[in-house]
Amino acid sequence: MLEYAHMKRVNLAFAAMLVPLDYLALLAAAMTAYSLRFTPFFVNLKPIRFGLTFNDFIQSALPLGVVYLGLFAFAGLYSIRPRSIAEEFSRVVLACTTGLATILIIAFFSRALFESRFIILAVLALTISFVFIERMTVRALQRGLRVYGIGGMQLAVIGKTKSGNALVSWFQRFPRFGYYPVVHVSHFTADTMERLLELKHAGGVDGILLANPDATKDEITSIKTFADVNQLTFFYSADLFPGSSLRPLVHTLAGRPLIEVPTTPLDGWGAIYKRAFDILGSLVLIVVTLPLQILVAIALFLEQPGDVLWRKLPDGKAALRIGQGGKPFYYFKFRSMIKDAHKYRFDPKFIQTHGNLREGTPLFKIENDPRVTPVGRWLRKFSLDEIPEFYLVLLGRMSLVGPRPHLPEEVATYKPEHKKVLTIKPGITGLSQISGRANLDFDDEVRLDMYYIENWNPWRDLLILLKTPLAVIFRRGAY
Repeated sequence: MLEYAHMKRVNLAFAAMLVPLDYLALLAAAMTAYSLRFTPFFVNLKPIRFGLTFNDFIQSALPLGVVYLGLFAFAGLYSIRPRSIAEEFSRVVLACTTGLATILIIAFFSRALFESRFIILAVLALTISFVFIERMTVRALQRGLRVYGIGGMQLAVIGKTKSGNALVSWFQRFPRFGYYPVVHVSHFTADTMERLLELKHAGGVDGILLANPDATKDEITSIKTFADVNQLTFFYSADLFPGSSLRPLVHTLAGRPLIEVPTTPLDGWGAIYKRAFDILGSLVLIVVTLPLQILVAIALFLEQPGDVLWRKLPDGKAALRIGQGGKPFYYFKFRSMIKDAHKYRFDPKFIQTHGNLREGTPLFKIENDPRVTPVGRWLRKFSLDEIPEFYLVLLGRMSLVGPRPHLPEEVATYKPEHKKVLTIKPGITGLSQISGRANLDFDDEVRLDMYYIENWNPWRDLLILLKTPLAVIFRRGAY
């Protein structure tokens, strides 16, 4: 790998590069919108009744482009802080929509400036599209350079724990994200400090990541002080359940500050939005998949006449899953196993023969499960057995996105800290499903679900839904 360039300098260069590129993308969007209005299709659809020439239009667009850049800066689009694609897109939409509002205000006071509603609406759609595509291209270039060590951060990882080992392994597997572990030690000792000082003077370390939740207060203070004095970025990777990642709310009561730690953004309007999204999304998915549902039902009936849904236990009781707040709900999906398959999970002889990949956790998984029927194996391969869950979403028992719904006997073995995943409704898909599905161990699955609960936003739901088909197609951890 080539010698590492200084992260901040390279990232600042990319941030500065975005300014002229954004401006060019905005002008290209404006010119495209104007040109589209004069295509035969739109002219025939509605004759042109305004006299705005191309030169006059461009002369108006040039200063408005500068206004857009100001709005982009206000929206934080030139920050060097890493952002997810969903956050980047939402900020571009916000800035471009605000830009359109600015245009409309100008148009209100000067009707001759933009007389075409088509051009105004086309500018909105095209500015969002052009700017976002341009920024994704720059992001791809930036990630490509990081593979060669350009623009990344050289990290000293303190803590040879499960979390620390996992982070180092992930950094090494995915250099495009720009984190390069150059030191990995168990504790912050005097020898470690001396080694880091040598690396710092040689430009070989940019930050310290503490990945040991059992570190003493003195060790944490020493690392933080060392990082501050030597101008190194400090990261702290909490292992499991040390606290909430939500931004605390500060109240002043009786002249004293009180800090409130929210449970999830899915309160108030967040909950209303998510429910509306679930209703609309489940209705669309039910209609779209209806022909497939009929075909699956026929295939299951021909394989084994009877109920095509799995909804009852061997003793005749209704199948249950644990939902929001720990409340059970009636559950069903397409049948994929032999009759009375559920009883085998409690059969010691069966478990001894076939094993349990999740032994030691509340979950039960068997690779190449012999209980699965031929049709059921095909359904599970593409997660088609879960299609009936769309109806559970419509009924309000589940959500399109959320933690997986677990069995009552699984939830009964949860540790107290695990039960935070019951804060919201279980989902058909979720952050853990697209991040590894059955390959994740239970603690990692819970950690991802808790991150989703604490950091929910509408764009994250949409992004997870878009990534789910890819996770299914490439069978990430599917059995």
